[in-house]
Amino acid sequence: MFDTIIRFALNYRLLVITIAALMTVYGFQVVRTLPVDVFPDLNRPTVTIISEAHGLAPEEVETLVTFPIEAAMNGASGVTMVRSSSSIGFSIVYVEFDWDKDIYLARQIVGEKLNQVAGSLPDDVQSIMGPVSSIMGEVMFIGVTSENPDISPLDLRTIADWDVKQRLLGISGVSKITAIGGDLKQYHVLVDPQKMLNHGITLHQVREALENANVNTTGGFLLNAYQEHSVRNLGLIRSLDDLEKTVIAKEVSPDMPALTLADVAEVKLAGPIAKRGDASVNGKAGVLLAVSKQPGTDTIGLTDRIEKELVSIEKSLPEGIILNPEIFKQADFIKNAIHNIIEALRDGSILVAIVLFLFLLNFRTTAITLVAIPLSIVVTLIIFKWFGMSINTMTLGGLAVAIGELVDDAIVDVENVFRRLRENRHKKDKEPALSVVFKASKEIRNSIVFSTIIVFMVFLPLFAMSGLEGKVFIPLGVAYITAIVASMLVSLTVTPALCSYLLPKMKRMEDEKDGWLVRQLKAGHSKVLN
Repeated sequence: MFDTIIRFALNYRLLVITIAALMTVYGFQVVRTLPVDVFPDLNRPTVTIISEAHGLAPEEVETLVTFPIEAAMNGASGVTMVRSSSSIGFSIVYVEFDWDKDIYLARQIVGEKLNQVAGSLPDDVQSIMGPVSSIMGEVMFIGVTSENPDISPLDLRTIADWDVKQRLLGISGVSKITAIGGDLKQYHVLVDPQKMLNHGITLHQVREALENANVNTTGGFLLNAYQEHSVRNLGLIRSLDDLEKTVIAKEVSPDMPALTLADVAEVKLAGPIAKRGDASVNGKAGVLLAVSKQPGTDTIGLTDRIEKELVSIEKSLPEGIILNPEIFKQADFIKNAIHNIIEALRDGSILVAIVLFLFLLNFRTTAITLVAIPLSIVVTLIIFKWFGMSINTMTLGGLAVAIGELVDDAIVDVENVFRRLRENRHKKDKEPALSVVFKASKEIRNSIVFSTIIVFMVFLPLFAMSGLEGKVFIPLGVAYITAIVASMLVSLTVTPALCSYLLPKMKRMEDEKDGWLVRQLKAGHSKVLN
């Protein structure tokens, strides 16, 4: 089979070189679209269940909320671990699945179990599933501050929650945004017990009316001969005045057809909710927005989209509001890590080129050999694209480890072809150059193939690793093995084709000798042996 590949490459050498050139161009286009991250995808399928139980102590939350949910989730299909945390009025349950479980199927399983256990939870407890987010956590911190003294911490938090946060959530790849700092508004309804007693109203009626008031309802349609009108009851509360007009009871007395909240209570905008934490930006009180990404999202691309949207958002905010995206950006760490590895690849390639030239002392043979490096890397990047892999420290690390071996197969082929062509020059009955190149490439075919297989077998155990270790090291093995196999294919196709074009017409081939370094090494080797 390999002889057929070599023969095809020599018979259609122009086609082979053209395909190699096109693959190189395509590879440069692919590398622009590949996602870039610090590490491979390390997200274990995990579903977070968040439950709010207002007023319950941690012990009650654990007994009445957390434990029933944990018991239900332990029996779900594919669940490997259930963890939980209970605090004052709050419960979080983490349901972890097998590594190969689809996250959306896992959420469906958890949703079904939540529906089953909902009846056993306290009436006022609501359990929801948290958004799908990445294990890499927050990709960006955005600071919201104000230089306008008229904008209070209450207003600043409101702007951050409703003007900035909501627009950022619409960006593709954003999983959730957590707001920290500022003051949260709260409204106080101060009921008058004497007025409630006079009208025969209970506190439960007031609370129920408030819970049911803030909603729009439909009244059907009003028809006439030519038109149809939609009847709506607009009940959404937009101000304190709307809240005061909330109807508590109807037909209380002949002179009072409806009893409103203002008749039995005082409604006012109170101070901010008591804080359990705060935030500052460069020593100045403000609001921090922590942006989390969805699994598999390109961090650098997401950061660029967020920064562009922030420029647009800032123009629409009140004067004096400043958005600072430079507090923390995971993309900066990714760029630094990738830059360091790319520098290692560059330096390694330069060192390989220098060593090759010192041994060969021939520009043509050195150039043919070095072609294997970019072509092998390009093929590897294309494989990344097909398998949905990202450019990260592990995949680039695999390429960095392989960089010195990418030219091994090519240099063996080039050196043997060059030697056979030089021997053919001194023969009386000279063979055609293509025949010499084919025979020379065929001679070292087994050495190239078997050496590649041996290297492949050395890295094969990496693919048996499971869990987090497999997620970390398998991409390194894929990058290394793909690059080595690609270099073998290059040495069997592109290298013979280039040799047939560049080497037979060399004018100084008859006088060509080993380089100075090679001669010195041979002399030293002879002395050692003798």
